[in-house]
Amino acid sequence: MKYQVKKPDELTENEIEIILNLWDISDWDSMEPSYFRSFFKDSEFHFLIDSEEKILALMRLNFDFILQISDKKYHFAEAVGLVSGQKKKGHGKELIKYIIHNITERNLETIGFCMSELRPFYDKCDISILHKAKLIKEKSGSEWVSSDDDDILIFNLSEEKKELLNQLSSEKNAYLIQ
Repeated sequence: MKYQVKKPDELTENEIEIILNLWDISDWDSMEPSYFRSFFKDSEFHFLIDSEEKILALMRLNFDFILQISDKKYHFAEAVGLVSGQKKKGHGKELIKYIIHNITERNLETIGFCMSELRPFYDKCDISILHKAKLIKEKSGSEWVSSDDDDILIFNLSEEKKELLNQLSSEKNAYLIQ
């Protein structure tokens, strides 16, 4: 197995097709490669591949992720879209090890999100989990609504930012800035 990182413009059309198939999001099924590269321009893709260059697992880092907390904006890298081609083979966990090493070396403050049913997986990956994602508000039309996710995943954060997220409460929400 090999670890690989690519920017959107480095992805082949075949890799884009595989990514979209693995993600299986119906709204993106017919996304053309040029639009994909533009849509994910502020991202990089992390892969675990086998000796035949087959993608075993992938995750995207989104660098266009800003939370506003108490009138101050905080930039994070967002780890999103983790998927393995085959479940229960350890590929997702292995990819996360590589990603954590990569983002730690680059000092990228990185968080992710998940639903409560995925907690056991991230626990096995030694990811710190804050049960506070519902305290992050997202714009839906003209309203601010709670995130669909339950948990904030701490991939790599300074103590200051960990404490900031840990202090979120019903009186102190975070707001996703689009």
